[in-house]
Amino acid sequence: MMEVLWILFLSLIPRPSRGQGAYAPAQAQIIHAGHACVVKEDNMSERVYTIREGWTLVLQCLVSGHPRPQVRWTKTAGSASEKFQETSIYNETLRIEKVQRMQGGRYYCKAENGVGVPAIKSIRVDVQYLDEPILTIHQTISDVRGSFYQEKTVFLRCTVSSNPPARFIWKRATEILSHNQDNGVDIYEPLYTQGETKVLKLKNLRPQDYANYTCQVSVRNVCGIPDKSITFRLTNRTAPPTLKMSVNETLVVNPGDNITMQCTPTGGDPPPKTVWSHSPNPMPPNSMSKGGNLTLWNIRTEDSGYYNCTAINNVGNPAKKTVNLLVRSMRNITYQITPDVIKESESIQLGQDLKLSCHVDAVPQDKVQYTWYKNQKVIKTSDHLLITRNDPELPPVTSSLEIIDLRFSDYGTYMCEASLPNLPITLNSSDINISAETVPPSLSVPKGQLVITVREGSRAELQCEVRGKPLPPILWTRMDKEAAFPSGEMVVETTDGKLRLDNVTREMSGTYKCQTARYNGFNIRPREASVHLNVQFAPVVEPKFMDIRQAVQRNVTLRCNMLKGSPVKVATAVWRFNRSLLSTPPIEQQEYSEYKISSMSRETSGTYECTISNDVGSDACVFQVTGKAYSPEFYYDTQDPIETNKQFKNYSYLVQWTQKEPQAVDPVTSYRLELKPGNLRGISSITLAAAPEINKGGLQEYRLKDLRIFSNYEIKITPITIFGAGDSANRTIRYKEPINYRNPSDNTCRFDDEKLCGFVQDKDDNFDWIRQSKLTESVKRTANTGPEMDHSGKPEGFYMFIEASKPRRLGDKARLISPMYNVTTKFPSHKVSYCVSFYYHMYGRHIGYLNMVLRVMNIGTTNSTVWSKNGNLGNRWQHASVHISPSGPFQVVFECIIGPNVEGDVAIDDVTIKKGDCPKKQIAPTKAVASPGSSSSYLLSGSLFWLIPFFLFVLLR
Repeated sequence: MMEVLWILFLSLIPRPSRGQGAYAPAQAQIIHAGHACVVKEDNMSERVYTIREGWTLVLQCLVSGHPRPQVRWTKTAGSASEKFQETSIYNETLRIEKVQRMQGGRYYCKAENGVGVPAIKSIRVDVQYLDEPILTIHQTISDVRGSFYQEKTVFLRCTVSSNPPARFIWKRATEILSHNQDNGVDIYEPLYTQGETKVLKLKNLRPQDYANYTCQVSVRNVCGIPDKSITFRLTNRTAPPTLKMSVNETLVVNPGDNITMQCTPTGGDPPPKTVWSHSPNPMPPNSMSKGGNLTLWNIRTEDSGYYNCTAINNVGNPAKKTVNLLVRSMRNITYQITPDVIKESESIQLGQDLKLSCHVDAVPQDKVQYTWYKNQKVIKTSDHLLITRNDPELPPVTSSLEIIDLRFSDYGTYMCEASLPNLPITLNSSDINISAETVPPSLSVPKGQLVITVREGSRAELQCEVRGKPLPPILWTRMDKEAAFPSGEMVVETTDGKLRLDNVTREMSGTYKCQTARYNGFNIRPREASVHLNVQFAPVVEPKFMDIRQAVQRNVTLRCNMLKGSPVKVATAVWRFNRSLLSTPPIEQQEYSEYKISSMSRETSGTYECTISNDVGSDACVFQVTGKAYSPEFYYDTQDPIETNKQFKNYSYLVQWTQKEPQAVDPVTSYRLELKPGNLRGISSITLAAAPEINKGGLQEYRLKDLRIFSNYEIKITPITIFGAGDSANRTIRYKEPINYRNPSDNTCRFDDEKLCGFVQDKDDNFDWIRQSKLTESVKRTANTGPEMDHSGKPEGFYMFIEASKPRRLGDKARLISPMYNVTTKFPSHKVSYCVSFYYHMYGRHIGYLNMVLRVMNIGTTNSTVWSKNGNLGNRWQHASVHISPSGPFQVVFECIIGPNVEGDVAIDDVTIKKGDCPKKQIAPTKAVASPGSSSSYLLSGSLFWLIPFFLFVLLR
């Protein structure tokens, strides 16, 4: 029995941090810090954070572990998102101003520090919204019993986008309609709309059915979103819109014209609205639409397209008329010479057929007119000369001149002319010379030009020589890769066969193909050739910088690798040590250079630089070689400073650290700890003996005592080895009392922390509250007003106050806003009670008003004043307890209104927001409660720990 009890006792003893191992895997927890409607757990034990569209989304990833974890936020789409999307934010706080519906979904916080597996937490953000509903009316008329009478049915379709799904209410005037209310009313949901549409069907329309109909949509006030509605007046004249257009469906105009297109509604009740649109582009800047009229001034070619006039009155289908506007234009006139195809000839020969073809890009293309000339005279068709259109081998709407059985008399200069009706300009092709000298092209690369070698950044010229008559354009493309030219084009055309490239880069190396074009020359198989471009560039080496740590007397090999370069081999490699040249044996052509340090020592430690060069340039590797120990790593999960003697304002701090890569260099023999008070002179130094054997992750610690409360200290720790002092690590410690920022609790905010317990200044007021203490107050403070010290009577204690002196004026307001408190209850109809307790000081002849306002976010944003005082109440701190029962997430706002003159300073202190009713008797503020994991909670757990042996002692007796 004794052994069992002792085993139980030993298992309850908390293990010290030294035995836990300092390197700990990352842990994470997600909390929200912005607006929130509710945070709950759904049926799948998933945290769901509901927020209204347009509010500010703030998520925080609280992490622990050592080394300090790095945080990455990612997001995948949820039900409210349109598409999958992912963002990466490397920050512990994720903040999205004016959150939108597509930003809803699952957010992941990934924390990792290289120890164990990363910690991943998620929360689903549900963005709530309700759009304006859209009401459309559809009517059907059917014959009943032959032609005796007709039955008219009306469908009122109400559609809305919302999250969560909306609830629909149909009203006739003020009467709420229900399904099957009578034989004339049906209410149903179309299957394919999944609850976002509700249809009101009025069967066999009766006189009483002509009335005002309202579709009201609601998401039951989630996030304070109010109901929305739309009303339609149904009459016996209700009809869909109809339109007529003042111009034809196709309208052809000349550049520079001014036109007006009139779109007139000819029917529809209620009167329809007309809207103009342009496709595929937006409306041009030289257009103006007013009512049904659309005017375009000084029309340009790019204004061509379809112009749509749409009339809408939400009855039936919209009426639509479309005008295809064509702006006359011509460009790019080209010709082709086609030898006798039947005889498969590629040259012009007497006695064989010959065809000349002409094409122009025009709008409208089918209206192009072509005229052929020979020696400047118009050609007339005959059995020997034929003019045809639309050659199937050529683009649409072309003209071809076919010469049958070519004769000597057919030699001459031909030309093609293109024109459009009503367009004052014409386009002429180049002269087409047909003679015994007209020969097909040949293409070649000049001698010595097959490979062009240039340096990066210079100019390159690739050349292909073309011979023949006429000389066709040359088309250049890249053969070895599908890449564009610097201009962004995939094909570059030159007239002289030369491709000029400015400021060439290494990516432009490769093979380029030149070929003859089929236009403005012979329409035969293209002639082709290729040129290779070799772009030389300076080496790229690795590592750019490397920090090498080694123990004394160890060998070190440094290698500088040439990753890429042109030429690809190292021409020269020069090594320097601390900028002094080192003698190294010459290297053969290879991709790297090495240097060996035979024995690591103080004399051989320093900066080594290797400069690698080729025929173009150079690059350098830098190695920092030393025997210095790496810097220590302050333990990330160290507890907050512990208050040891509040009377003498002292606290202590446990400095904890691990040694980064302790095996890389000689063993650490000691540590030098330096302590410097913030903003003060003087540094105290302590030498601490290192552990006999330091393993990776081994935790070392030292407690600093007699630190002054509210003072900051800079700590510097330096490891010492036989090599000397290593790299240092610095940390600043700040004393602050533990504060729980976000949930109503028994904590009291004394404003001793700069973060004000999560309180913030209102950005829409006239001025701000001021945080001060007796020690920090202005020497020019106004006499006969305001407190001397905080409520506790300590000079170092802080409080919040407002300064009534100039430039303040009568009626100016300052507001201090608490954090958002998320109120959740199992029963939504039940309200939770809270007690807001605080001290206030209102002393002076000109005291204005101090109000406490309750801001509730459940049904919109409502502000109600729940407590108010004004006037001079004496030079003492007063206590107030205010009972509130918010209906949803709430904030407490302290509002101060300036009085008539300068003796009007007002202060508040020791604010407590506590769940439950206020006590009947006036009470003092509660003491500060330590947050989980703080030093105070550690002391509490320690006191409970010593009760255990006492309990076992009594039990054993």
